[in-house]
Amino acid sequence: MESFGSRLHRAMAERGPLCVGIDPHPALLARWGLPDTVTGLERFARTVVEAIGDRVAVVKPQSAFFERFGASGVSVLESTIRQLRDVGSLVLLDVKRGDIGSTVSAYASAYLDPSSPLYVDAVTASPYLGVGSLAPMFDLAAAHGGGVFVLALTSNPEGASVQRAVGPDGRTVAQTVIDEISQLNRGAEPLGSFGLVVGATIGETGHDLSAVGGPLLAPGLGAQGATAADLRVVFGSSLPAVLPSYSREVLNAGPDVAALRAAADRVRSDCRAVLSPVD
Repeated sequence: MESFGSRLHRAMAERGPLCVGIDPHPALLARWGLPDTVTGLERFARTVVEAIGDRVAVVKPQSAFFERFGASGVSVLESTIRQLRDVGSLVLLDVKRGDIGSTVSAYASAYLDPSSPLYVDAVTASPYLGVGSLAPMFDLAAAHGGGVFVLALTSNPEGASVQRAVGPDGRTVAQTVIDEISQLNRGAEPLGSFGLVVGATIGETGHDLSAVGGPLLAPGLGAQGATAADLRVVFGSSLPAVLPSYSREVLNAGPDVAALRAAADRVRSDCRAVLSPVD
């Protein structure tokens, strides 16, 4: 089976370097004139898929905004995943799961086993029970051509107290996570399947991303304050591996399908201008 890293590399080349989130929070449903109900959720998700599902490399549903409606919301999430697959989008489910033993194995089965109704191309994961605790996710992803994006340096201000804490070996917690993911990707071509989440708003980090060998998901662009130009500061020489992620900057253009497409095209163009190699 073709690896997630290879599929992502091709999708970014063909559709451009862009991930768009599906984040149907109550304020956004209201902005679209939709009720804060399962019906509103379904209309919102279906419109986003129609507008950008066949135009961007990766679509990232935020699981929590579906889960809050219980079983009916999860059913909409399953349907949304199927719709995105039907139009050829890679699906990155933003779940930020992390646990140990049989529990993390169950999370892996839920999202990375092709027999699951929630099967996606990749998931986000939290490493704060130790990167090694995520081994069942890494193993199942590798077995079925999936990917895992591990939190490393996030945009929220609370994250720094943990992520930049220095361990006995002189490395920050974040650098330890970076180094361990780098080991998982060693030798992978053209791109490893195990990525990192590094916020676009954090500025120059003082961390070494040069050996990661996998994709670098960069949320925080647009409504959260970062611009495409900020990617140069955060990622430096690692820019070719960056997957910029926008949500509200694109979604606020809805519910008009043409406006959503135009917003996605605009931010993708901004990112291309920054990420394209300079001759």
